[in-house]
Amino acid sequence: MGIPGSGLAKGLAVTLRTMTRKSHTAQYPDVQPELPPRTRGVIGLFEENCTVCMLCARECPDWCIYIDSHKETVPPAAPGGRERSRNVLDRFAIDFALCMYCGICIEVCPFDALFWSPEFEYAEEDIRDLTHERDKLRDWMWTVPAPPALDPRAEEPKEIGAARKAADKLAAAEATAAAEAAQAEAERASDAGDGTNASDGTDASDRTDGSDGNGAAT
Repeated sequence: MGIPGSGLAKGLAVTLRTMTRKSHTAQYPDVQPELPPRTRGVIGLFEENCTVCMLCARECPDWCIYIDSHKETVPPAAPGGRERSRNVLDRFAIDFALCMYCGICIEVCPFDALFWSPEFEYAEEDIRDLTHERDKLRDWMWTVPAPPALDPRAEEPKEIGAARKAADKLAAAEATAAAEAAQAEAERASDAGDGTNASDGTDASDRTDGSDGNGAAT
């Protein structure tokens, strides 16, 4: 058992130690606070990556994500191919009056279309104005901090390795095609030079024969 009153003594010691320190008050909004890198402020939308899969809206515990879309027909990429249909995003809104900032929508998004932004200055006088549409979510996307650097000892992601191999293969094919084209050009130039020399030799022999243009000797 501890000494009676030891907890009270420790608490008083902490109080006395902090009483002697000078308090520091940040003059907000003139001075912006220094937020941690992983601050959960608002959710930014990278619209180009959204495929309207509705996974974020279905997994949201508060049902605060509203998505509308329509289908468009895409012409075939090659002659004789089939037309395809794709979803086109019409509306993507989040009601931050209902959002509990759990981050499930960001975690389940399979195409990296949602990101946490440290932006927190989005208060409204009317609670109904806390439903922000995709234009506002798109603007918040540019406040998303860059991801932390990867561990240099970590394995290279498979996607990056596959992309690098494809790029190297394409570069090798282009280099081979350029070399073949240069070789073909050199061969054409060599053939043209041989033809010119042959015609010059014929003219010279004609001149040394001493014959005129009709074949008679002069």
